[in-house]
Amino acid sequence: MKAIILAAGKGKRFGETTKKIPKPLIKLGNFTLIEHNIFLLKKYGFNDVVINVSYLSQMIIDYLGDGSKYGISIKYSIEKPEPLETGGGIHNAMSLLENNIFLVINSDIYTDCILSDIILPKNDLASLVMVKNPKHNLNGDFSLSNSRIKFNQNNKLTYSGIGIYNPEIFNNIKLSNYMLIKLLLPAIKLGRVSGQFHNGIWLDIGDEEKLKNAEKLFF
Repeated sequence: MKAIILAAGKGKRFGETTKKIPKPLIKLGNFTLIEHNIFLLKKYGFNDVVINVSYLSQMIIDYLGDGSKYGISIKYSIEKPEPLETGGGIHNAMSLLENNIFLVINSDIYTDCILSDIILPKNDLASLVMVKNPKHNLNGDFSLSNSRIKFNQNNKLTYSGIGIYNPEIFNNIKLSNYMLIKLLLPAIKLGRVSGQFHNGIWLDIGDEEKLKNAEKLFF
């Protein structure tokens, strides 16, 4: 199975830092944010990786190369002149994903999630990894009940930015720039989205404060 790392955003919450360097190349310990996720993917058998890039894209491409130094293959889906958001970015990369079921992971998270354990049941359009609500998203996103993603108001969890998707979820979409949530909401209403809870390490490295907290905890 192929994987796509979402790395096209501008990282504006990092302020001055991301005017000179794209967020995926910010260091957490000895390695960049995106490298931590490359290592995780390789650990669990994902050796064929697509990365969507836009903002300061050439810096990411030059830094990571073709993936050979990590023992994997990397191909790039370039979005110009502006990023296409999460949904549009994946849709734009579909030819590189060869229209097969694929894994998605955000480049700005740090986690020990066992990626090889994520399963997409037959007839489902997506399977999402959910985590406890962080301070910046205390109301959560969706509920998880009997391995199904629901809209219940109680016991809400946060979508981790990790999931497996069936390319069918992108069928009949005419837009080029849109968020992934635009596809997930109707799929959840149809009862075609499963999920699992990750109770291990998961951090969203969205700004300088979160980066410093991660460094204190693990590096």
